[in-house]
Amino acid sequence: MWSQRQEVSYALQRRAKLEALRRPGRALNEDDPCDAEPILVKSALHHGRLAGQECPICASDRLMLLDYVFGDQLGQYSGRIRSPEELEEMQDSFGEFTVREVEVCPDCRWNHMTRSFVLGDGRKRRAPRREETVEDIYG
Repeated sequence: MWSQRQEVSYALQRRAKLEALRRPGRALNEDDPCDAEPILVKSALHHGRLAGQECPICASDRLMLLDYVFGDQLGQYSGRIRSPEELEEMQDSFGEFTVREVEVCPDCRWNHMTRSFVLGDGRKRRAPRREETVEDIYG
């Protein structure tokens, strides 16, 4: 993507978490890495794309990646999942927004943010006008 900048990789945090899991005598507690919320797992199954690598916990080949977008200029669309194709289009339509890539394993519920970066053409814009959504209609 031509406007990608300010990329932050969380690979070292991921590696540290995986190493801590492999230490002998480790007991599972509230810091369990396989604690993905059910909605995150469902989102991965329906909107995710294959990561192309095995899950680091259960070795499943169904490790999925999700791209969440956040930003003031996105208005009500901030916090939603977008495909790489949609991100390509959005970088020309919005001045600046953050993308957070999360990996999720639907089999063991492993999840970790892998990286974040900023997209957009840099021009300041107003958020789009709020539109009525299904949640507004049906509650």
